[in-house]
Amino acid sequence: MMKQLFEGKTAVVTGSGQGVGRAIAMGLAMHGAKVITNNRRPGSTGNAMLTEEQYARLSDEKKAWYDKVQEEQNGDAESTAAAIRKAGGEAMACFADISLFEDAERLIDTAVTTYGGIDILVNVAGGFGICDIDQITEELWDKVTSIKPKGYFNTMRFAIPYMKKQHYGRIINCTSRAFMGDVIKHAEYCAANAGVVGLTRGAAIELREYGITCNAFGPFAKTRAAYELEALSLVKEGHLMAGEKDLVPSFDRTPEPDRVVPFILYLASEHAKDISGSVFTLSGNAIQLHQEPVVCKMLEKAGEEPWTVEELVKSAPRMLLKNYRSIADQDL
Repeated sequence: MMKQLFEGKTAVVTGSGQGVGRAIAMGLAMHGAKVITNNRRPGSTGNAMLTEEQYARLSDEKKAWYDKVQEEQNGDAESTAAAIRKAGGEAMACFADISLFEDAERLIDTAVTTYGGIDILVNVAGGFGICDIDQITEELWDKVTSIKPKGYFNTMRFAIPYMKKQHYGRIINCTSRAFMGDVIKHAEYCAANAGVVGLTRGAAIELREYGITCNAFGPFAKTRAAYELEALSLVKEGHLMAGEKDLVPSFDRTPEPDRVVPFILYLASEHAKDISGSVFTLSGNAIQLHQEPVVCKMLEKAGEEPWTVEELVKSAPRMLLKNYRSIADQDL
């Protein structure tokens, strides 16, 4: 039966204290998996972007709204594990900072010592920040990129040997459409998610012979980060977007996190054994598969003599760059 889709399987879900990670952990458990839930520390991790000063600028009405939704979103690895057990599933919490090599090892070891192995690894943990690129600090850069892709590599590094030994594994990494660049001012986040895509594709190619798949997904859902972005837009302190744009006005129509779960369960199942190295965007009932990067045009010079700048000035616009449009000149 479908509810036993993952009977006998053990899953680790990073960033599963709330939001998308929590929904995925509960979905896996509902369908028979034994789950290790995870986030950095007990209790809420607080705001990722919204400062106390910015919060103070919200109207009383907006503060009440924000406090309410954040309270609803609050949770940690233990509260998720408790919810799974209450529903009749098996779960144990492991507080660990996956950006730290030793913590990532302890997280995977917890799955092995508690449930005897690891079959499914879903990395959902992430960090965020909004900042003009020329104002990004080293602290912000490291905060975001130490989780993606570094933390994802860390957990994969310790899970893969077990998966290789059993000749089976499912690795699913959370990325974002931001890997292609974004109109929101968070270049460090774009870089982090591009790194996740590169890591996922490289792992998929290398691990295929061991029966291990590795895919990435970019969720569009109401998470704590989404609520923070909405609050930041209400503060109206400068522009969060490139140019004179506002945040997407369809926030109220943003899907709930549980809408992401069915496709993640599909990727984690036997039904997706031949799907690997792919990137998907999930938004409500819409599932997008991103096309493989391809060479769309080529400019080649006959003979052995190298191109000159003068030749390129003449030929490139007519051939290689004909009908070219920069991503900087369009909405993504």
